[in-house]
Amino acid sequence: MNKYVTELIGTFFLVLTIGMTVIAGGEGVIPPLAIGSILMVMIYAGGHISGGHYNPAVTLGVWIRGRCSTKDVIPYMVFQVIGALLAAFVVRYLTPGIEVHTRNLAVVPELLVEFLFTFALVFVVLNSATSKDNTGNSFYGLAIGFTVLVGAFAVGGIASAAFNPAVAVGVSTMGLVAWSRLWIYLVANFAGGAVAAFTFKFLCPDDK
Repeated sequence: MNKYVTELIGTFFLVLTIGMTVIAGGEGVIPPLAIGSILMVMIYAGGHISGGHYNPAVTLGVWIRGRCSTKDVIPYMVFQVIGALLAAFVVRYLTPGIEVHTRNLAVVPELLVEFLFTFALVFVVLNSATSKDNTGNSFYGLAIGFTVLVGAFAVGGIASAAFNPAVAVGVSTMGLVAWSRLWIYLVANFAGGAVAAFTFKFLCPDDK
């Protein structure tokens, strides 16, 4: 249970930071910096307990790679989504009266960039946090957080830059993304995570 609660806490603060910086803070460099930073510190805080996934696509990728028990996959994802929902409700409570603008972006570009940067994120997770060649390193949290930061800067104008199905649920609950577009994130994010895991296994066949 400790692992699941840790996943809830980390995802909660990730989504809370997204909501408060985007809704209350607006555009600019602050949201990507804050989002990448909170992911980094939460990974360092909870990585030794749960692995610090905070993302169902990462959990899927780590499971395919063979570093997450099958019995933990669904509970991890459930607690991640619960954390995202709780954060979304807190954001809406803390930002009453602030008008939320739902983004309506082109479907194919959004699918593509969500897939590509989820792939990048999970690929970095697998190589920096699970590879036997990087065992015990102290840079994995920074590498993972900066991947999200770079993704937000690079494609934030094309997509909502979730790279995370739990985040997609959270921002949909906040009203930043229409529920009718949630499928885009589920398809692109889970596909990106799975492809990253199979790519890792192809490139590192001896890393069991």
